[in-house]
Amino acid sequence: MDTLSAFESALVRLGGTLLSRRGRAASLLVLIYHRVTTVADPMMPSEPDAHRFAAQMDLLADNFSVLPLREGVRRLREGTLPARAVCITFDDGYANNFTVAMPILHARGLTATVFVAPAFLNGGRMFNDTVYEAIRQAPPQLDLRAHGLDQYSLSDAPSRINAAQSIILKLKHLPAAERRGQAQALAEHVGARLPADLMMTDDQVARMAASGIEIGAHTMTHPILATLDEATARAEINQSKERLQEITGAPVHSFAYPNGKPGQDYRHEHVLLARAAGFELAVSTSWGAATAAADPWQIPRVAPWDQRAFRYAARLVNAYRERHFRVA
Repeated sequence: MDTLSAFESALVRLGGTLLSRRGRAASLLVLIYHRVTTVADPMMPSEPDAHRFAAQMDLLADNFSVLPLREGVRRLREGTLPARAVCITFDDGYANNFTVAMPILHARGLTATVFVAPAFLNGGRMFNDTVYEAIRQAPPQLDLRAHGLDQYSLSDAPSRINAAQSIILKLKHLPAAERRGQAQALAEHVGARLPADLMMTDDQVARMAASGIEIGAHTMTHPILATLDEATARAEINQSKERLQEITGAPVHSFAYPNGKPGQDYRHEHVLLARAAGFELAVSTSWGAATAAADPWQIPRVAPWDQRAFRYAARLVNAYRERHFRVA
């Protein structure tokens, strides 16, 4: 990733200040990441490698006001936010959050909130990663019609990415056990060797929390909450909080809805469950910035995937335009 010129930095700061003034007129931008790989992964071009992530963090530190998430939401409600306020979050609990991202953040005096689904810690693997690894290792021609899927021509990285994303989309809203079983059947079909070190260990989560990185809950098994009955949804939310508090020895204050699209992946009753569980705030994947009137249990977030510095910064500044007041 390149760096901003002095002129580009001035434009970014001016644009951000005009669209996100301090105090009562301020709005809060929350960034969402998942992985930070050691080197670029051709199967996941939107996920930054260490070099790109470090450049992004330098850009944020130099041109935005980076705050811890809980502080950002509290100051948003109080009307004391600085201009160009940004928070950094990660979803799921990947091991490279600890091994790659955390040292980069600490070296710049930055912090983040990492939302963890604790059922996958200590060698677990999410269904989508099983799909990605299977497609990564699959032969150039893959016929999955016997598994209720399609035929795929996997001639290059883009075709493999498209196939993996298509399969994940078809499986995502199935019951958790069924989607996990179908992903595993796909891996066995192609004879894939699946990694067992993608997610953090309990010890890494505890050490991350002790270092000042906030640990938030992300349900136990990352289900789409809208597909669950109320009792199961409540258990997923509450048990993730309890388990992470056991691991870290500290209160867990923040929650992230899996997948996170309001009305599609979670509903109003799940917001009430998050509040009843004692969370101070919860985040979604609605795109845009939060205003002081935004629901603290439905804070929007944006995913910054641009590889050029000015486009990355411009996307963030533009996201301040999409101001969320309250999600129904």
